[in-house]
Amino acid sequence: MDSPLIVENLIKAYEGRVVVDGLSFTLERSECFGLLGPNGAGKTTTLRCCLGLTAPSSGSITLVGEPVPTRAREARERVGVVPQFDNLDPDFTAAENLLVHGRYFGIKDAVIRERIPGLLDFAGLAGKDDVAMRTLSGGMKRRLTLARALVNDPDLLILDEPTTGLDPQARHLIWDRLKKLLAAGKTILLTTHFMDEAERLCDRLAIVDAGKLIAVGPPRTLIAERIEPQVVEVYGEGAEAWAVAEAGRFSRRVEVSGETAFCYVADAVPLLAHLAERPQLKTLHRPANLEDVFLKLTGRELRD
Repeated sequence: MDSPLIVENLIKAYEGRVVVDGLSFTLERSECFGLLGPNGAGKTTTLRCCLGLTAPSSGSITLVGEPVPTRAREARERVGVVPQFDNLDPDFTAAENLLVHGRYFGIKDAVIRERIPGLLDFAGLAGKDDVAMRTLSGGMKRRLTLARALVNDPDLLILDEPTTGLDPQARHLIWDRLKKLLAAGKTILLTTHFMDEAERLCDRLAIVDAGKLIAVGPPRTLIAERIEPQVVEVYGEGAEAWAVAEAGRFSRRVEVSGETAFCYVADAVPLLAHLAERPQLKTLHRPANLEDVFLKLTGRELRD
């Protein structure tokens, strides 16, 4: 198996409306590849096509060496999935959820039972084999869903917004577990709305909008190539009027969002000196990050 996932010129249309428009990308083994985009960009449809749950209109998909959708069932036996929303069985204990899920892959009960303690320990749920779902917190359920996705020892792990709704402690624990999986040689396909998550975890990522691929590469490379190196955020009383009248003298590019002006600069020193004489304006000076790239490429307007 050269690549766990190859997507070539994927197109999916619903009633004449194109949702995925010529998308192509390839995952390398043992990497975390991010698929980023605003709501409605086509990410979930792309994942469903890759898993053989939705038939593409055209294009080709090879998942763990198998053509999809013709051999999607066989391919999914070697894939673990963490869906966007937990779908654990509320009537089963933690261990029973893992046991029943393992049976879907035709794994013998004895083998699954042998794996359960290690999976629960990996998810930070050691000793909770017989705990009912109603007693688990949201973070615990999310970690159990991750453990469940590993019950078949998959070649590829597909994570659809795995930390949405979690507190910072739970997010960091899941990040730690995902890094351990990558170190162990697993391949991960990740969708997320958290740019810091993508920047921390992804070796490479693709940004999509309106079903089209608009950028692909390592996070730091995209930041270096696609955005000015420094950002000065200006807010406070009169910030918007200041941005209209003054910001263009110091900044290559200015974006105003709400009460904040984002000034993108190569050298922040002249701008900061100018702002120091205007104490009514508050400032935050920072290096550019992946969120800046994402917003530059996809816009700041709200998506539903």
